[in-house]
Amino acid sequence: MYAVIETGGKQLRVQEGDIVFIEKLNAEQDAAVSFDKVVAVGAEDGIKVGTPYVEGAVVTAKVLKNGKGKKITVFTYKPKKGEKRKMGHRQPYTQVQIEAIQA
Repeated sequence: MYAVIETGGKQLRVQEGDIVFIEKLNAEQDAAVSFDKVVAVGAEDGIKVGTPYVEGAVVTAKVLKNGKGKKITVFTYKPKKGEKRKMGHRQPYTQVQIEAIQA
């Protein structure tokens, strides 16, 4: 069984036991979180697609850790103007493990 959930402005296809990196949530480590914005649920007998979400479907997960991604360099400049700027950015994330899918 799998589900397509929506979190952090993105859609993810998850199964039980998957470990995924999502946009940062306000949850502590080892806390339980639930995602109720389930777009679709698939099983052996077929797929159920919501309009826009499947009613009564919930995906529960456990927060493994919160952290920051690798640093990327952002460099902007305007030619012939002598204007340039170099910045770094580290995107925060939450690592979760999918525990159960209830359709």
